[in-house]
Amino acid sequence: MTTGDPKRQIIASRIRDARRLAGLSQGQVAKMLGLHRPSVTEMEAGNRAVTAEEISKLAEIFEVEVVWLLGGGSGQLEAHDDRLQLAARELQKLKTEDLSRLLSILASMQGQEKKS
Repeated sequence: MTTGDPKRQIIASRIRDARRLAGLSQGQVAKMLGLHRPSVTEMEAGNRAVTAEEISKLAEIFEVEVVWLLGGGSGQLEAHDDRLQLAARELQKLKTEDLSRLLSILASMQGQEKKS
């Protein structure tokens, strides 16, 4: 049972799109948020309000702007690069602990890149 709130539906759609583009399962995202998987399912369906803290954490996880998750900016994520889609498919195959390790490595690499 979805609400008729168009803003909630935009947020739900963007969370779902960003998660899929990131190559993460609902279970993986739930674990990162400290929630149960059905909570993420409900967020993506627009049946559950998403707190400010959750929006902030989701933006970090998906590496998107909070404003975008809330409905601002362009409606589409840039997914035109075939390499990005291939990487997302391969990431889905990783065990949760391996994915966490890889995300830590990538975050470390981004930090080094910003210092340069």
